[in-house]
Amino acid sequence: MKKKIYEGKAKVLYQGKEPNTIIQYFKDDATAFNNKKKATIPGKGVLNNFISELIMTRLNDINIPNHFIKRLNMREQLVHKLEIIPIEVVIRNIATGSLVKRLGIEEGKILSRPIIEFYLKNDELNDPIISEEHIIVFDWASHEELESIISISQRINDFLTGYFYSQKIRLVDFKLEFGRFWENQEMTIMVADEISPDNCRLWDLQTNEKLDKDRFRQDLGNVDRAYKEVAYRLGVLSEKEFKKVLKNDI
Repeated sequence: MKKKIYEGKAKVLYQGKEPNTIIQYFKDDATAFNNKKKATIPGKGVLNNFISELIMTRLNDINIPNHFIKRLNMREQLVHKLEIIPIEVVIRNIATGSLVKRLGIEEGKILSRPIIEFYLKNDELNDPIISEEHIIVFDWASHEELESIISISQRINDFLTGYFYSQKIRLVDFKLEFGRFWENQEMTIMVADEISPDNCRLWDLQTNEKLDKDRFRQDLGNVDRAYKEVAYRLGVLSEKEFKKVLKNDI
């Protein structure tokens, strides 16, 4: 019997068998607007598990430290136990979502350079936007840690923009979380959580069709098909399995 440590909106965390490890279980639950909107999307957890495994492995290949160790089964990953930094980092390449609402920017405007924004991880406060000064003054991260977080975020954006583009997907924006990994009194800043259509905005390169959780947020329908489309393009879902999806849509 696994010992549950924490249950969030999209995942359950269990204590791992090895020291300083956690088992991350991906649920089918979909939430939006800080849990105000909820639904279940069958198979979403499986797809996100496989997509996140692929991306975290690619990041490891280019020496970007992250918590992923290995996938255990269809819904679970073994990850390093991290001391989570209470900040959400959002990297924006194209104007959409809250950026458009806050600033009145035209939807779909390609930004002259990526924008990095910080939000406090606090559902009760609706994850308020914060500045670098807030992070330093309130000791959520040190100046050196923040520099590492920004540098890693920029590197991930550079890599993923090209990686998704090669699969005819536009990386609009995405959210990262970070934590401190301690080993023999040495600390490393690592990427935590997941990277999937749950926390990336992904648009088709030709049509700008949305292939992410915005389909759920905005009641656009075909949420599961969009996730499967991403999985198929990334090679996570086989052509045979994807053809079943298309057949069921007819």
